[in-house]
Amino acid sequence: MRRLLFFVLLIWVNPLWAAHGYALWGDLKYPAGFAHFDYVNPDAPKGGELRLVSNLRVSTFDKYNPFTIKGSAPAYLSDLMFDTLLTGSLDETGSGYGLLAQDVSVPADGLSATFKLRKEARFHNGDPVLAQDVKFSYDALMGPYTSPGYKTLLADVAGLDVLDATTVRYRFKKPNRELPLTVGGLPVFSHVWGMENGRAKRFDEIVTDIPIGSGPYKIGPVRFGKDITYVRDPHYWAKDLNVRRGTANFDRITVKIYKDGTARLEALKAGEFDLMRFFSAGDWARRVNGKRFDTGELVKREYVHHLPTGFQSYVLNTRRDLFKDVRVRQALGLTLDFEWMNRQLFYNAYQRVNGLFGNTDCEASGLPSEQELALLDPWRGQVPGAVFGPMTVPPSTAPPSSLRANLRQAQALLKAAGWDYHDGALRNAQGRAFDFEYLDSNESSARVVTPWARNLEKLGITLRFRPVDFALYQQRLQKFDFDVTSLAYGGTNNPGQEYADLFGSKAADQEDSGNMSGIKNPAVDALISQMTAAKTKAQLLPACRALDRVIAHSHVLIPQWSAGTHRMVFNNWRLDQPPSMPPYAQGEGWAIDTWWARPASPKLP
Repeated sequence: MRRLLFFVLLIWVNPLWAAHGYALWGDLKYPAGFAHFDYVNPDAPKGGELRLVSNLRVSTFDKYNPFTIKGSAPAYLSDLMFDTLLTGSLDETGSGYGLLAQDVSVPADGLSATFKLRKEARFHNGDPVLAQDVKFSYDALMGPYTSPGYKTLLADVAGLDVLDATTVRYRFKKPNRELPLTVGGLPVFSHVWGMENGRAKRFDEIVTDIPIGSGPYKIGPVRFGKDITYVRDPHYWAKDLNVRRGTANFDRITVKIYKDGTARLEALKAGEFDLMRFFSAGDWARRVNGKRFDTGELVKREYVHHLPTGFQSYVLNTRRDLFKDVRVRQALGLTLDFEWMNRQLFYNAYQRVNGLFGNTDCEASGLPSEQELALLDPWRGQVPGAVFGPMTVPPSTAPPSSLRANLRQAQALLKAAGWDYHDGALRNAQGRAFDFEYLDSNESSARVVTPWARNLEKLGITLRFRPVDFALYQQRLQKFDFDVTSLAYGGTNNPGQEYADLFGSKAADQEDSGNMSGIKNPAVDALISQMTAAKTKAQLLPACRALDRVIAHSHVLIPQWSAGTHRMVFNNWRLDQPPSMPPYAQGEGWAIDTWWARPASPKLP
């Protein structure tokens, strides 16, 4: 879904659009016929190997179909093996350029988007990429065996027409600024993928059948449970295309699997792989060292980016009776002492998250504008009253504030919600003790959760840490069988229909949807519709800022933290890179796409 969500960015604003790409507000950075993206080395040598560690929290993989619900696919498979009609650039937001499609056109009514395929486009088996393959891919993704996130994201797509062998037209139920790029970002795979003895398998029966995609890499040697190697297709059809020049430079990309973070770190120090992105501030500050760092073979570097902060949060499952009262949810947020954690656990490496749209124009602040109030006023009584006041500010313990003052405020909120301390615990009128479970697949998370649990204990609340293996964790999340968990949501500069999957009422009742909090509010649904219907940025901003306020004041998410850099260690003797990282690159994805192997590697002394 990473690539798909990247394309949820665009809008129809001109009376007619027909071009080599598509832009959110009608302004593409790169003109027709451009040579290559500015941030690549167009003359980067091809060859060598990039050795990576899996970025997934799984101990192995059991399928090659990344689109079905059940099972786990290898890391990076979708991005490396499946091309899309359009592809984005990493130095601008809200744009996409022709990859499988040579052009895209949208009529004046904004009710369709037509893509003309490149005649030279080929799948790995040599077959041409045709309109019937685009339709097959769309139909499969909209079928019953894929993540419901696709159905939500494509809810306003009426269908797909095959106009001729190399032309498709997506029809839309209503004008929607994002849909041309949403559909342009869908993966395309061959209609013969999964064929067996002349019979097409049901899509969920396509499990270990080798994917037939058109991307720059194919599956090479595999050791289940240990590693997978992707090999560059020397006959890749788009290797000289402007949007692909300077990319896919490694002959082989091997992804190794380690069962825990300690094993990954020690393997990096031992030289078993070449690149690793760090998410642990403790590891980054204290444990990224050793002989290979001293010799200069391994380099530790932070890359500043301009990505949205996202909204990494503790998610409260409001399907549970315990969390249905907004006062209870707000009280739990008051017990989290971020300032202490940042000092004592994170080496002051993070900034506090607030709201959905940090570091973007959609971020709400201060009092609502007149335009925001016009969108919010119809929902008085159905959204928290605080929505009409100042935007939330995360609780702080920095002087003159204090944890003690925050706990007293939390205690008052809980009392107002019917919770009092007696018989050794905080209890409601029915005598039920206030206790809940924090679910995670990483046992090391206990280090971060324990300080929060200690603060909750001061109010008579018990938080139980429950680590489970990833398969069970994934299953329980899919079925919404949890009290609280921690999720890192990616941000976007141009929010749209994907927020219906994250916060829409329909998604709240849809198993395996992205609505983990279970929030169901008609105001939220209406504001998401306002965002997706916006035809100008001036219409978008009040809608997304109003949504930001409603979600924040609903306190279904307890905001955590973010960093403004990608922390990465790489093997400087084996890898080379462009002089600077584009502002909207996603860490290791940038390295996979644009770095290259050094022609010769020095040896350790």
